[in-house]
Amino acid sequence: MRKLIATVFNYSLDGLLAEEGTDFWKFCFDQPENSVPADPAQLDFLRSAFAHIMGRTAYEGIAPAMTTATDHPFSPILNAGRKVVFSRTLKSADWANTTVAAGDTADVIDGLRQGGDGHIVVWGGVRFWRSLMELDLIDEFRFSLFPYIAGEGTRLFDGVPRSYRLDLISSTASPNGIVGLRYRRHR
Repeated sequence: MRKLIATVFNYSLDGLLAEEGTDFWKFCFDQPENSVPADPAQLDFLRSAFAHIMGRTAYEGIAPAMTTATDHPFSPILNAGRKVVFSRTLKSADWANTTVAAGDTADVIDGLRQGGDGHIVVWGGVRFWRSLMELDLIDEFRFSLFPYIAGEGTRLFDGVPRSYRLDLISSTASPNGIVGLRYRRHR
């Protein structure tokens, strides 16, 4: 059975996600050493995914960026990869290899998990992550923890189940101070 792995990029030490227009966003994206992942293992992880899933909000932000920013290292991976966007309002998706899933989230994900190799990468957005945590569907989290106190932004874990234990799988520090953290859902 394929694992559902949530990727959380641009996460601050005080537990906030980078939001466009904030100083933390500028720190993440205006400094070249922070904006482009240099880790080949990260690219291999994305490349080896069976599917990339996201909510409508994430889809509407990621799709235009990846189809126009062809120099971004994620672009060829995501443009060629299988994508599923979960939305009850979106009727079609223009991004190549994208399917819109409007049915029961747990049922659709159970179908994606069946068979073969690979894993399923969860890109977000925040409401989508939270709904998957509420349904207890996420098997693993991968955080990119930035050496930054944001003070403003969205908290990923607001409104999630009160008891949600995770077990540390690994932690890797990069030369620029960003720490890659992998946590498995404790079951």
